[in-house]
Amino acid sequence: MQHVTIALPDELSAALAAPGQDLSRAAFEALALAAYREHKISAAQLRQLLGYETRMEVDAFLKSHGVELEYTVEDIERDRETHRQLGL
Repeated sequence: MQHVTIALPDELSAALAAPGQDLSRAAFEALALAAYREHKISAAQLRQLLGYETRMEVDAFLKSHGVELEYTVEDIERDRETHRQLGL
């Protein structure tokens, strides 16, 4: 695992995170969100990075950041396979 340190002036660091939000987490989420928007990582990878348990949590995160949800053919096939395995 890699660690990254960013030096920010105090007046800017306050502007980069919501009140009460951890600046490190805000920066991490922004980096992960940018990677997702640029199609560098998948929704599953985003879920893993952010530590979410479900795809619904990822969808809520994306929606809260103004990202339109995409449901691809691969998503449909994966859901079909999951339903088949669960006997649904």
